[in-house]
This record gives sequence, structure tokens and C-alpha cells, in this order.
Amino acid sequence: MRVFKKLKSLAKQLKQELAVYQLVIKHPQTPLLAKALLWLAVGYLLLPFDLIPDFIPILGQLDDLVIIPVLLYFALLLIPPSLLQSCREQVQQSTNTSKH
Repeated sequence: MRVFKKLKSLAKQLKQELAVYQLVIKHPQTPLLAKALLWLAVGYLLLPFDLIPDFIPILGQLDDLVIIPVLLYFALLLIPPSLLQSCREQVQQSTNTSKH
């Protein structure tokens, strides 16, 4: 059960911080493998496509609940926390300036 909570939390995090992860993908210090994993996760989120066919019982319905968070999880292992924080701050600053 803890694993599914963590996976759901990661999927929610990606949706909430989509702009942050888009910046991380573009950042030159982001490792190439992390960029690829994030690109797949964001792409899957924005343009859903089935990696696991729906005719496979249960698995076909869990692809977006498992694939996106697993991709994000492994990408986060590769991304330096300071880089992620920097991108969060950039998004926060641009959000604050656009509100004024």
C-alpha cells in the first residue's frame, strides 16, 4: 500500500509542478537520462498513449498510474536537488511577477 501511495504522490507532483519539470528538461545541467525519463513522463501525461494494451487485465488500466510516477521517480534520483530547487524558484518568481 505504501508503494501505491508514493506512486500516486509522484503523479500528483508531476501534474502540480509541470512547469518546473519542463524547465528541468531544458536545463543544461540535467543529466541526459533524467531528461529522457522526464520527457517520457511529461509526454505521457500530456498526450496519453497506451504502453500496456487495455486488453491485459488490470495492467492495461494501471499504465498511467504506474508508468508516469516510476519515470519521475528514476529521473529524480538523477537530478541534483539544488537544480530542482532552482527551477522551482524560477517558476515561483515568474508566477509572482505575472500576478502583479
